[in-house]
Amino acid sequence: DAAFFARLYHQAGIRGGHVILLNPVGSEYFKETKEQALKALGEYPGGLQIGGGITDENAEEYIRAGASHVIVTSFAFRDGKISYENLDRLVQTVGAKHIVLDVSCKKIGQEYYVMTDRWQKKTEVAVNGETLDRLAKYCDEFLVHAVDVEGKSQGIETELVKVLGDWGKKTVTYAGGVHSFEDLRLLKEYGKNKVHVTIGSALDLFGGSMKFEEVVAFLEN
Repeated sequence: DAAFFARLYHQAGIRGGHVILLNPVGSEYFKETKEQALKALGEYPGGLQIGGGITDENAEEYIRAGASHVIVTSFAFRDGKISYENLDRLVQTVGAKHIVLDVSCKKIGQEYYVMTDRWQKKTEVAVNGETLDRLAKYCDEFLVHAVDVEGKSQGIETELVKVLGDWGKKTVTYAGGVHSFEDLRLLKEYGKNKVHVTIGSALDLFGGSMKFEEVVAFLEN
């Protein structure tokens, strides 16, 4: 269950793991999904972040339940643009220090654009230094999924990592495509040793080939 992984991360001294509610509020499975999420947060107070349908109406509940941050995607963007109104409300509710803005993106033409609604809708917001500067005051960290490679375990988007490393003004976590220790070396190189990383399906914990303990040791060194 989710509490098992929370304990594992706690014992390993890893902070900032992601608890994502994949079943939406209207789903018949939402109640059970939320229960699992709350168990994880209770097992490792202050050590995990939570995302999935976060708004100003439910963010405070998850922070009180033990989340260090809420991860916000679609609520921060409306009609293809940044919703400063929603961001202001969220900051007033839990404070920027408890917010991670998810600017997951897809390359279209020569630029990366933020994708919302389970990465199905393209926004007009390009992921670049200017956008990150504009959004920085509304969050403590950024989370950036490379949508084209996410979940495929076929390598990282080095071009996107370079954009994030060149900016480097606030904590940024990259996710998408990591499947080997060579990917981690590339992440360090292109990200100028400023970019954090999330690994999912490539970990042996989730059926992949990268051993959890070896990944932790590699990143610590």
